[in-house]
Amino acid sequence: MPSVLVVDDQFLIRSGLTALLTAAPGYEVAGEAADGEEAVRLAAETRPDVVLMDIRMPGTDGIAATERIVADGREPHADGGPKVLVLTTFDTDEYVLRALRVGASGFLVKDTPPDRLLAAISTVHAGEMLFSPRALRGLIDAYAAPVAAPAAHPGLSTLTPREREVLGLVGAGLSNSDIAERLFLSAATVKTHVHRCMSKLELASRAQAVVLAHEFGMVTRTGRR
Repeated sequence: MPSVLVVDDQFLIRSGLTALLTAAPGYEVAGEAADGEEAVRLAAETRPDVVLMDIRMPGTDGIAATERIVADGREPHADGGPKVLVLTTFDTDEYVLRALRVGASGFLVKDTPPDRLLAAISTVHAGEMLFSPRALRGLIDAYAAPVAAPAAHPGLSTLTPREREVLGLVGAGLSNSDIAERLFLSAATVKTHVHRCMSKLELASRAQAVVLAHEFGMVTRTGRR
């Protein structure tokens, strides 16, 4: 049963999300926060599985709060921390990509139907990304211009050829099962490759791996170099 911390500065939205989660079987509300500072504090106190994080809030916004929550989860004494699922008004919002860079695991628009919201929480809780390849490529194309050659990133030189290939397919938005089918590998083997890539590159989420793969020119439209 995933526990969820709801973060939004608008009372009606926050209370509506809380009511939805309370009524849905298999979900638990860890708490509510009206701003980023409160979100960071409650995330540390309640250790939720997932944080539903609004972006635009007064004071500490959702991006700054996400960065702190993800960083806290990576401390030696921590258990990995919660997954952060960003809430935004528009799926082309420039803040979304910034949230991914600091460790968010995905994003939703606020008018997402309730059943899809619940499914998204479960998806992120399971360690998968939320984005469709089309939506993610749209964000990357709009806001993430390549900033360097792949070799300029110190971690990329440590990847094996297979790990680079897997990272390129992750960057194209493919799931582990899709990658396994494409490369004729088992899903477990792909999962291991993804984990090693993220460890070598010191990435906090799969979404960060996608952003990095695009920024360093590792992905083509078909997901292959």
